Amino acid sequence: MTGINALFLLAGLLLFISVLASTISARLGLPLLLLFLAVGMLAGQDGPGGIVFNDYFIATLIGQLALAVILLDGGLRTRVSSFRVALKPAAVLATWGVIGTAGLLGIFATWLLDVDWRLGMLLAAIVGSTDAAAVFALLRNSGVRLNERVQATLEIESGANDPMAILLVTALVELLLNPEQGSVGGIAWMLVSQLGLGGLIGIVGGWILSRLMGKLNLAEGLYALLILSGGLLIFAATNLMNGSGFLAVYLAGIVVGNRRSHATEHVLRVMDGLAWLAQAGMFVVLGLLVNPTNMIEYIWEALAMAVFLTLVARPIAVLIGLWPFHYKRNELAYVSWVGLRGAVPVTLAIFPVMMGVPDAQLLFNVAFAVVLLSLTVQGATVPIAARWLKVEVPRRPEPVDVREVWVGSRAALDLLEYRVEAGSHAEGRRPDEVAAEAGGSSVRCVALVRRGKLHGLELETRLMGNDSLWLVAPNELAGEIARLFSSSGDELSADASFFGEFVVDPSALAGELAMAYGLTVRDEESGLRLHDMMRRRLNRPAVVGDRVELGAFVLTVREMSASGVISAVGLKCPPLAGLKRE
Repeated sequence: MTGINALFLLAGLLLFISVLASTISARLGLPLLLLFLAVGMLAGQDGPGGIVFNDYFIATLIGQLALAVILLDGGLRTRVSSFRVALKPAAVLATWGVIGTAGLLGIFATWLLDVDWRLGMLLAAIVGSTDAAAVFALLRNSGVRLNERVQATLEIESGANDPMAILLVTALVELLLNPEQGSVGGIAWMLVSQLGLGGLIGIVGGWILSRLMGKLNLAEGLYALLILSGGLLIFAATNLMNGSGFLAVYLAGIVVGNRRSHATEHVLRVMDGLAWLAQAGMFVVLGLLVNPTNMIEYIWEALAMAVFLTLVARPIAVLIGLWPFHYKRNELAYVSWVGLRGAVPVTLAIFPVMMGVPDAQLLFNVAFAVVLLSLTVQGATVPIAARWLKVEVPRRPEPVDVREVWVGSRAALDLLEYRVEAGSHAEGRRPDEVAAEAGGSSVRCVALVRRGKLHGLELETRLMGNDSLWLVAPNELAGEIARLFSSSGDELSADASFFGEFVVDPSALAGELAMAYGLTVRDEESGLRLHDMMRRRLNRPAVVGDRVELGAFVLTVREMSASGVISAVGLKCPPLAGLKRE
């Protein structure tokens, strides 16, 4: 019992330190996952902790289990609407992107390390795919609001590219150990089974789980366990049938997350904590596994590979893959830069070690060093690169919190919390006045919190700065209502700078707008609605922030409807032009 308790103590201590270390992540500008990794390395045999851990099987077990949980959580939070703008390009990056990146990097690695070409290609295949854990964590906690096309492309790619990476690694390991048994047909069949079975089982399993979640009446805490256990069943069953368990569990999460039910909110809140636990545990264990002394021996080779991967191999693969989809140059540059490597390459690097591939330890140490460099340099610059490459859009006012209150098996109320900012439109007004202005009879004020305590809603109650107001309102009005509670100066300035000084109706005729503002449009466009004209010029699904130039004037997509239709357009005038016609 002493040994077991000592193990529990050690595991709890490492996770406790990792969570406390997260409080300094934002101050240092370092990715949180890197701090988890650092805790494991400091506790390892080369650090002050001195813990000797070299069990690759346990590390693989923990890594795969954690990745399954992370992908399930990522799928739960992926909206199907993002497929409208990014499914096809992300699918290209998840297949061709991995192959192209690995091919270019493999040639470079073979030359740099002076090894057998199969070993060089294997190393490239290990680090050729982006990592879901790193991408989900960094993009969703970076503090920037990315262009939807860019964010959806990166997230869907990272959630779907594992099958191709696993296929390449498996095929190359087989080619190294049993070169006479490798065949193109066998590799092709492996790819078909990985993608086909992964997709089929994931969608069917997700549909079954979503139906169960909607029909069963369980204690609140059990819904998340139902989805977690179901997700792990889908993951393991797919792997046993030679499909991609990672793809299956990600798709299952997407299906469950997009079929809302009375239990969805409980599941998301619990899964958020489980995903963080999985990330922390996985990166701490991987940190324990590595021997920094051995890794430093290959640091210059790893640095050269990381530079080539980031600045040559990944950009070329992205450029070729996304060129047909009319991405702008700044979008291509950002997608290329945020090709984050994380736990997946390290987990894949363990396979050759366990299979007894010659020089497998070299592969592991170089791959781990590449991951460290990727998290340190690329991970720390995610928000900076977004601003520099201009792929972010202004953050819009939004509720502080959103809760769903289900009042029937198919009926729910949205409960929205807003904080009254000093100088906002709501300050000094009565709650019922604000509610009526926000949405008429569809909005109701149900609670007011002042100085941390519930405050009575009297007839003459006036809202004060820093009050929290809870409203029952349709979720589609959340953004409009939020504007009433935010101080408008900075928001209006940012909106005008990005979207333009005026808001125009996207259903207006392009010819009428041209006549009103002295613009010039093509003859064949004058009879088109603005949203149709913009869509034609963009030649791709529109997202908030897309721009169309009309001479010196610029039209910018301000808002999109849930069905993917442009619902508001901003007009930006040239400097000093005002409303004067040219």
